Amino acid sequence: MTFSGFKACRIYRDRGVIENRMEQLTLEDLSPGEVVIKNCYSSINYKDALAVTGRGKIIRNYPLIPGIDLVGVVESSEDNRFVSGDEVLVNGCGMGEKHNGGFAQYARIPADWIIPLPKGLSPLESMVLGTAGLTAALCLHRMENNGQSPEQGPVVVTGASGGVGSIAISMLTGLGYEVIAVSGRESQFDYLSLLGAAQVVKSETLELTAQSLQNARFAGIIDNVGGELLASLLASVLPWGNVASVGMAADPKFSATVFPFILRGVSLLGVSSSNCPMPVRRRLWDRLSKDLKPEHLDKIISDIVSLDDLNSVCSELLDRERHGRIVVDCRS
Repeated sequence: MTFSGFKACRIYRDRGVIENRMEQLTLEDLSPGEVVIKNCYSSINYKDALAVTGRGKIIRNYPLIPGIDLVGVVESSEDNRFVSGDEVLVNGCGMGEKHNGGFAQYARIPADWIIPLPKGLSPLESMVLGTAGLTAALCLHRMENNGQSPEQGPVVVTGASGGVGSIAISMLTGLGYEVIAVSGRESQFDYLSLLGAAQVVKSETLELTAQSLQNARFAGIIDNVGGELLASLLASVLPWGNVASVGMAADPKFSATVFPFILRGVSLLGVSSSNCPMPVRRRLWDRLSKDLKPEHLDKIISDIVSLDDLNSVCSELLDRERHGRIVVDCRS
């Protein structure tokens, strides 16, 4: 393969100072892997924004290319499962944390991490979903395995205007669930209603208290917030309901009692998409191209940006000036 170089965003740490630089790299600069991918798109997740801005300890090995998502076309492969021209995607697996990631025009990836792009998704749609979509699907997967169904009652989605929240709302309503979207951003209420939420409220509107057990009102929760809100919602879940814990936008700590678990049979389910087992990952991506594909992907995508825009856009995302999903066009 003739190869002259490519553009990439690379993160450096020098004397405790973290900075990102746009550079021209070669394949020799990339992490090891059997498959070279010409990237089409990536997406900006919360972890990516922390890595690019240096506001969080995400990257383990410097220098490193961030970006925990990518979709592209196989340029070359040393593994017979993939051939030149195959459309493929990669999420998590340490990419953008320990392994060079998707904020570049090319990536070199271990073959075991790669999933063929499902037939029901375009490359762009797959990155509107990205890790956020996989995470939302994993929440529902774990809840369904515990018996969750639309007939049981409403499901609350907190941190609703973010990527996971937005996709979860559209996904759940498409399956017939009644969704209560909880957001502190009134400017996004109309957007969340367009995604299908039956109610859009601030958390205080729910009139939750600090009691160990409260009136049982909700059949399920997808929580992106953590902290006191998670504790209060746990105490308000109907018998045998499920709570998927996926984020900590407010606080990683929460204080609760065992009463919801031992008196109502409520289940608290942890959701970790980055190390999701590959058989489950493949099954969920297949469902994301079929029954779990959100109807409102065109509303969930809020912007398509270039690699050169990463620094400003990542700062805006962390400052809560963005909503939905932001896709990175790696081709320009």
